[in-house]
Amino acid sequence: MADMLVNLLHLPPLDPLLEGVRRAGVVVRRAAPYEITRVRRFVEENFSTAWADEISVGYANKPVSVILAIRDGDVIGFSAYECTRRGFFGPTGVAERERGKGIGLALLVAALHGLAQTGYAYGIIGGVGPAEFYARAVGATLIPDSTPGIYADPLSDTASHGSAKPPR
Repeated sequence: MADMLVNLLHLPPLDPLLEGVRRAGVVVRRAAPYEITRVRRFVEENFSTAWADEISVGYANKPVSVILAIRDGDVIGFSAYECTRRGFFGPTGVAERERGKGIGLALLVAALHGLAQTGYAYGIIGGVGPAEFYARAVGATLIPDSTPGIYADPLSDTASHGSAKPPR
């Protein structure tokens, strides 16, 4: 999976996205350190242990670089930045039942605004899956020759699970 580059100087405004999901009963906000166990559990159960490991770094950042989507007190999505490498967005995910409601877009834009507030003019989305989504949502462009990028030579989990799986 290739990496993508995002011009952080031309991000869509965040407030209308936050207000849109709030009207649908979803709060998008920065995570708090005392929530790490519940958020890690959500990420592990819905995505992967590797992603849960990545966001742990975001909890060590000051300010925390993990963004949450919450409905009725439960985590339904997350995004992170500055976890695996400086200037990188990701990982991110929304619970399957909540997809297609604009939550992923709000999480993406919130995290990218976080990168911009940190002082970056450009951000990198590492090892993208939905390249078309990122291109449409924030004008991201593919970085030539960026595969496998920082995710080269991953540890195998064959010893514990019987099959090798990539970390993302």
